[in-house]
Amino acid sequence: MGKRLKQQVRGRATPRYVVPDHIAKVDVQLPPTTEELVGEVIDIVDDPARRGIVVKVRTPVGIFYFPAVEGISIGREIKINTKEAKLGNVLALRDIPDGSYITFLEKTKLDGGKFLRAPGAYAIVLSKDDKNAYVKMPSRKIVPFPLDARAILGVIAGGGFKDKPLLKAGFAYYKMRRLHRIWPRNRGVKMSPYDHPHGGKQHHVGKPTTVSRNAPPGQKVGHIAARQTGRKKSGGK
Repeated sequence: MGKRLKQQVRGRATPRYVVPDHIAKVDVQLPPTTEELVGEVIDIVDDPARRGIVVKVRTPVGIFYFPAVEGISIGREIKINTKEAKLGNVLALRDIPDGSYITFLEKTKLDGGKFLRAPGAYAIVLSKDDKNAYVKMPSRKIVPFPLDARAILGVIAGGGFKDKPLLKAGFAYYKMRRLHRIWPRNRGVKMSPYDHPHGGKQHHVGKPTTVSRNAPPGQKVGHIAARQTGRKKSGGK
């Protein structure tokens, strides 16, 4: 019958290849209410499942956890669903001044925060009209969001973590182990043909690396549904 490819084994979602739920200490989200709240930062949490740190905020309706923005500290007052444009506050996009840095942005009203969750992540509010606010994302794309979508003013702390060198390979192992990820990962061209579609003796792929979005799991490696490959052509003639 043959041997299953590695990506087929991983696709079965066995415990070896799936991050367990207990790794994350807390659930990070904005309060699902439009009521104006005043909270206080009572602790700073280092969650193993996240690159950045998290602040624990006590409010009249319960405890919530937000990504820590640069300049935040224990004992700081945070206002939620307010119109006061202050670092760390949670505001609707309609109340955020143009040119402000925002993070932990909602896609729709009261969804809890879907975008800009990584350390150092931020976006810029450019302008607004009657229906939408136009936000410049880290990808430099300008994306419209509903005016009632909320965000936190500021930049998520810990943006320079990638600049710190690992110094030796052993540290990389424990870094990945903490997130329950397999490391080191061998390249497909270094494998045998029965382990990977790119495998073989020639140590190069030997065929196009683009693959259809509808390909079966055993073929779905490389550049999946790639729009283009190789170097970009220059704009000039």
